[in-house]
Amino acid sequence: MSVNLTLLMVMGALYACGIYLILERSLTRVLLGLMLLANATNLLILATGGYAGLAPIFGKDTDPRAYNDPLPQALILTSIVISFAVTAFMLGIIYRTWVLGRQDEIQDDAEDRRVAETPSFDAEDDSVVPMETSEFPLTMIGSDGTGISNTPAGASTAGVLAGDRMIKAEIAAAEEQPGSRNVTQHPEGDGA
Repeated sequence: MSVNLTLLMVMGALYACGIYLILERSLTRVLLGLMLLANATNLLILATGGYAGLAPIFGKDTDPRAYNDPLPQALILTSIVISFAVTAFMLGIIYRTWVLGRQDEIQDDAEDRRVAETPSFDAEDDSVVPMETSEFPLTMIGSDGTGISNTPAGASTAGVLAGDRMIKAEIAAAEEQPGSRNVTQHPEGDGA
């Protein structure tokens, strides 16, 4: 397959102008940039199809290499339909922006400026989290998931003081597990 240099240069110029226009603040220029990018893509797909050949209609005496490839033509047709839909959508956005604000240019938002000036390090999100962050003095399951550990200083390992009564350490640790259903009623009716 040979390459048409003129077609590639035109395609490159369309891509460069399209990308430049997309980076503008004006919605009309963004629309023009999208249209240039769509046309450059159509030229790229056309260039991949190679030189023109015979119509892709089957004939017994025709060499298969003489046929034209129909796939790039179908892709270009699809690209035209998609670019038309994007253009119609952008025209709707431009019209609505003009009706509401009487301007075509997108202004800087105060929130955009604040986010741009924010450093990447956040002291709250990036700080080291300690292993135990619970504010409750109940005994927890150990880090290996089997043993009882993290007993508060001065408390016995036999039980945990909860309010005015003592709960066994194993039961207290089991109650802290997600989805625990072993909550029992205290004889006085205050719950456990």
